[in-house]
Amino acid sequence: MHGRAVSICSLILSLVTSLRLTNIRKTFDQTVAVENVSIEVLAGSLFFLLGSSGCGKTTILRMIAGFVQPTAGRIFFGDRDVTTLSPEKRNAGMVFQSYALWPHMTVSQNVGFGLDVRRMPSAEKKNRIGESLELVRMSQYAERLPNQLSGGQQQRVALARAIAFRPDLLLLDEPLSNLDAKLRLEMRSEIRRISNELRITMIYVTHDQHEALSLADQIAVMSAGKIEQLGSPRDIYQRPRTRFVAEFIGETNFVSGEIQGVRDSSGFAEVRTPIATMRALVPSTKKVGDRITLSIRPEAITIDHASAVSNPQSCATIVLGNCLESTYLGANAQHLVDANGQRIKVFEVNPNSSSFAGKQVRLSIITDQVVGLEE
Repeated sequence: MHGRAVSICSLILSLVTSLRLTNIRKTFDQTVAVENVSIEVLAGSLFFLLGSSGCGKTTILRMIAGFVQPTAGRIFFGDRDVTTLSPEKRNAGMVFQSYALWPHMTVSQNVGFGLDVRRMPSAEKKNRIGESLELVRMSQYAERLPNQLSGGQQQRVALARAIAFRPDLLLLDEPLSNLDAKLRLEMRSEIRRISNELRITMIYVTHDQHEALSLADQIAVMSAGKIEQLGSPRDIYQRPRTRFVAEFIGETNFVSGEIQGVRDSSGFAEVRTPIATMRALVPSTKKVGDRITLSIRPEAITIDHASAVSNPQSCATIVLGNCLESTYLGANAQHLVDANGQRIKVFEVNPNSSSFAGKQVRLSIITDQVVGLEE
């Protein structure tokens, strides 16, 4: 069993390739769908295009696949310029949101369909089908029809079909959106496992921030046809550059202020706000006297009774306020605090106190998690 998996992994490893998009633009009539997008994806990485419907992410994926031609710009698989090549000449595998399985074909026949198109000899085709099904743990279902499978099983078959012909790139278009919450979690683990085993370059389109944060090596957050920010999941979440990114990825508090001091060597400066003067990471484009919006994640704030013995962290800003609401959620609690007219959300992990609602509280804001936004 493991011999087959090792065999297919070693064969695909030799084909791992990178992806580069250079100044890609796409218009439909007078509508700009993608505007001047440049991306470099490392070979063997799992790269996410993340954004809401209509942001241009699926259009980019379709241009990579060759289904749509860019209006301007170039597309490279490794050093090979594939911009004008038809889909069948690009050697990219595609996994669709709808699975796109042939209902009259067995699992084995579906996986082998692309191999038949390529006129692969039957002995080699049989081995490829077996290796691919084993990789997605579907060998025992080889003779079943798609309507005899669950949604998660059908998506595994779609994955097996996409990797059976050993593509240079694997493209996934909202592959988990039709699954229920439990199956989505299960398939996330499967996709990460397959990515780790094959080290094939994957481009994954989704609107689901949790999928992106939990799976991606790199994320491009998109809005209105442009990339708002490109980086690792941790960078995107902890160091959002714009208000859009801070708001789209998770929850945050926005606090307006004015820069009071010069940035230090780490990029931090004093910012005066209605709730306190605090140190914040400030963009290099900002200077003393500029107005700025700060992003403070709710989990970057701890809460306690105002009368409790103070033992603040050395790198924390202390703010007093009145707790308007407390909601207990088991593993955590959510609080809404009024601090000098500014409403602040606080996420408390492993809450061990009674409700703070209606009481005066003390907030400790972790300084190195306060981020000034570019816009």
